[in-house]
Amino acid sequence: MVENVERPSGTPGFPTVPTPAAVVLALGSGLLLDLAFPGVGWWPLAPAALAVFLFAVHGRGVRGGALLGLVFGLAFFVPHVAWSGIYVGPMPWLALATLQALYVAAFGAVTVLGLRATRRAVPQAVVVGALWVAQEALRSRTPFGGFPWGRLAFSQADAPTVGLAALGGAPLVSFAVAAAGVLLAHAGLRAVRARRHRRSLPAAAVSAALATALMAVGAAVPPPGDATGSVDVAAVQGNVPKAGLDFNAERRAVLDNHAAATRELARAVADGRARPPDLVVWPENSSDIDPLRNPDAAQVISGAVDSVGVPLLLGTVLQEPADKLSNVSMVWEPGTGPGQQYVKRRPVPFAEYVPYRSFFRRISDKVDLVRRDFVAGTGPNVLTVGPATVGTAICFEVAFDDLLREAVRGGADLLVVQTNNATFGRTDESVQQLAMSRLRAVELGRSVVHISTVGVSALITPTGDMVEVSDHFTAETLTASLPLRGGLTVAARLGAWPEGLLVLVGLAGAALGLRAGRGRRPAARERGTTDGAVRRRDVLLQAGGTMVLATGCSGSPRQPEAGAIPTTPPARLLEPGEFAAAVEDDDRFLLNVHTPDEGSIPGTDAAIPFDELRTRADELPPDRGTPLAVYCKTGRMSAIAVQTLAGIGYQDLVELDGGMVAWERAFPDGGSA
Repeated sequence: MVENVERPSGTPGFPTVPTPAAVVLALGSGLLLDLAFPGVGWWPLAPAALAVFLFAVHGRGVRGGALLGLVFGLAFFVPHVAWSGIYVGPMPWLALATLQALYVAAFGAVTVLGLRATRRAVPQAVVVGALWVAQEALRSRTPFGGFPWGRLAFSQADAPTVGLAALGGAPLVSFAVAAAGVLLAHAGLRAVRARRHRRSLPAAAVSAALATALMAVGAAVPPPGDATGSVDVAAVQGNVPKAGLDFNAERRAVLDNHAAATRELARAVADGRARPPDLVVWPENSSDIDPLRNPDAAQVISGAVDSVGVPLLLGTVLQEPADKLSNVSMVWEPGTGPGQQYVKRRPVPFAEYVPYRSFFRRISDKVDLVRRDFVAGTGPNVLTVGPATVGTAICFEVAFDDLLREAVRGGADLLVVQTNNATFGRTDESVQQLAMSRLRAVELGRSVVHISTVGVSALITPTGDMVEVSDHFTAETLTASLPLRGGLTVAARLGAWPEGLLVLVGLAGAALGLRAGRGRRPAARERGTTDGAVRRRDVLLQAGGTMVLATGCSGSPRQPEAGAIPTTPPARLLEPGEFAAAVEDDDRFLLNVHTPDEGSIPGTDAAIPFDELRTRADELPPDRGTPLAVYCKTGRMSAIAVQTLAGIGYQDLVELDGGMVAWERAFPDGGSA
């Protein structure tokens, strides 16, 4: 009896990459993906990286997919979040990278199932792309509220793909990139096969064209509608005395830097060197001295605001409630002082608060660098600042989909992201975060003021273009007139629905693949043996939606054994070329075993002389669970070939000898004969 084994994934007829090479490919795909993000920013590498990973996982089982996914995830996240360990050492950095890589390992496992659900390029692209979105969705929510860094969408701020954000937000952009990667993988696999089978070349070209179109279609999304007005913004990047975890050891110096830059702006306005702003924005932590409890800090802020004569939106830390702290975005009015405020709703775990502190202290004493935990706010993030209704997010919050979308739905016509990147030094963290703000501008159709204590800061239009950009670790004031917009983009209206739908599609595809792996294995049964040698098997092969019932027979090449199978419909011998076409869409690796005199049969995946089976086993799939169909011209040769391959370690073998006959039958219920 043929053994029931796990069905591999992949495109039929393409050999599985040997395991060492697959690991190298998975490693390389992770490194390529990191290069797609700022600060290298070669965005076309994002779909290419996914394609390389699919080359690696092609033809493997769930466990192999998970292992390669882990390698892929580590190769991506270890360099991508290296900034997280620059001042606290490797332990937190590598722990974070490993945790994120585990989600990619899960993606690798379910991708194998998704590839089993269908053998066609476009459906596979839809399923695998949706599974990538599901991985990002889970990673953005768990544990401790999630970590959305490194989503594919955040690599696309300079790509045409970013236009899709206006339709379905970051999830739709990530889906398009991942799906394009699947199509590129299909194009590559078909191109490889085209060296032997020219009929694969058009399919390769079609897959490549579809991938290109998917990456370009975002450019066709209409830009935001007409502005309802404009606002002159001045964003102050005051800089800090030094980078690092103790950037605010001289808290008064940080506050003074921002106040001095604002007073200088006031002088420039008075002298006619600068246009009067409608509002001024300071970054997160611009006043780590609580101005509600420290009269000196309040006086410095009021002096700066009164000099420029317009409202200020500043980032400050309040010593409340009780033994906790609050990270706050606060409006400060000329003459009257503090007004509306927003308390950060998503404080960063292990940076602004430490969950399970006593447990994690056993892993690293660095947790005690967070002496007091920040609380999570509960209020709205929409503030009135001068003529603008501002939706605000503080630092890490820009990575989450819902917060700024909620602000836009609440009437915000301008978005502000206040951040402090001083704790990450001169790393790519700041430009990675800036790319998120650029995507939010397109997604929500709003101008964005992205302001950092140390840079990189920018003033961004609703198309994602940066009209003013700062350098890193400099004191600068960015000024520009930014359009104000009302109305909602399609993405803002739909909210989380596109992501939810894609997650359901991905999970449904994985479920179908799981069922296929269990239920669509070729049914086979032995019909007789002589001294243990297999003489005949009945096999069901799926071919283009029609079930082909084939039986290998010894004896007459034109007539089946009496009583072996029904005589109606009439028997017809399959020619070798017909057989190759019939199994092309099945998972079986088609092997022609022949004598030197006979020569090989065209259209098979491999052709090996009978007496060289063992010495040329490297031409066969390295995964011994790969199903093989063995075609020989004589029954005795095919039986011995099957035994030889079983001795090498292959577990799922089908003998198809020269007496093979076939009836085409439609099985409406997909059952066996």
